Order: sequence, then structure tokens, then C-alpha cells
Amino acid sequence: MLRSNNRKFNEIRPIKVNRNYIKYAEGSVLIEMGDTKIVCTASVEDKTPIFLRGTKKGWISAEYSMIPRANQIRNIRDSIKGKINGRSSEIQRLIGRALRAVVDLEELGERTIWIDCDVLQADGGTRIASIIGSFIALYDALNYLKAEGQLQKIPIKEYLGAISMGIVDGEMLLDLNFDEDSRAQVDLNLVMTEKGEIIEIQGTAEGRPFSKRNLLELIKLGEYGIEMVIEKEKEILKDIC
Repeated sequence: MLRSNNRKFNEIRPIKVNRNYIKYAEGSVLIEMGDTKIVCTASVEDKTPIFLRGTKKGWISAEYSMIPRANQIRNIRDSIKGKINGRSSEIQRLIGRALRAVVDLEELGERTIWIDCDVLQADGGTRIASIIGSFIALYDALNYLKAEGQLQKIPIKEYLGAISMGIVDGEMLLDLNFDEDSRAQVDLNLVMTEKGEIIEIQGTAEGRPFSKRNLLELIKLGEYGIEMVIEKEKEILKDIC
């Protein structure tokens, strides 16, 4: 199959990250994965949710949204509809779960890190790019707290990565863009730690079910992609790692 930019089946799109993109946020990035572009910010709040009061633990929470013309047709803003759509709610919960899995919340202390992901342009993999961009923004925010003397060390236990994969026209592909995703018979998202432990697998079939063998092959392909993602994260964060 001929892919855009002549990518191989196991090749991820170029990842570009512009750190400190928002002046006022403790951590912020503009992340680009191919034609998908997202602004991710990490904001520090010196309090925790009610259910954590007195536990000396912190929290990380995420919000995700798309600007009206992130897609080919205009989306109505959630503020106009009066509610968050189901897809956005599911994605922001995924982002929060992914980040909390690799942060020592006791070391974070009684504070909340708010992650905001705003999709400027969507061409597939927005949840994947959001997780990667949020991790980098979070790392910068925690480094800010350390530099200010509010943390003794950056409480990140290990790196994490995320990637999409699928079966398109009978072929397994890594990091699907919108055109590939819209034609996929199988669509799968994988979030893993640097040690290879799984945080989340999201997989669906369209038209007909897929086999366990296919699932294992897709996961293996995803692991390969996540290794490349984490390698890129380390390159981006090399000044504070």
C-alpha cells in the first residue's frame, strides 16, 4: 500500500514539538504529528479534588477539545451545545489515566496538574498526539516546580508512549492518518510505559471481527512504534532529563 509521504507500514509520522508555546502555562507545547496539530498545556493548582483532601497525594486531570475548524467541516463548540460530547469525555479521561500511571502522586504533593489539549487541526491520532504532547508539557511543569523549590525531584517514574495502529485494506499499518483510519477494518490505540507495561488498549473492528492472532501482531507493531515515540520524547526533553 502506498502511504502518504511514502511511509513504510511500520513508520510513524514525523513528530515536531515546540515547547513553552504558551507564555503563562507552567508547561506547554505545540505538537505536530503529520498534519495533526495540538496545543497541550500543564497548569499547576495548589489544591486537590475533595476525595484526596488530607491524603498528601496530588492529582492529574485532563480536558480535551477541538476548535470548530479542526476538521473538514465545522464542529459546534461544546460551550454552545451545553455539554461535552462523548468522544471528548472519553479521550480526556484516557489522557488523565495515562499520565497518572507514570507519576508518583505522593511525591507530587497536595496539588493538581491540569492538562488542557486543544486540537487545532485533526488528521487522525489526536488522542495519541495529545498523550505525547501532554507528557512533555507535564514534564516541563514538574521541572518548573522543582526549579522553584516546590519539589525535590521530578516525580515521573518512567516515560510513556502512545500510538495507533490498524488493518487497512488487509494490511497492518502503524500510526494511522485520517484517510487510513476512516477505511480501517481494525482500529487500535495502545498506551504503554517505557518498561513495556500496558496502560490501555482500545481496539475495535468494523464490518467483521478480528482474530487474537491479529491482536497480538498489532500490539507487537504498536510496541515498536512506542519505542520510537519514547526515543523522540527523550530527545526533546534531553535538557532536563
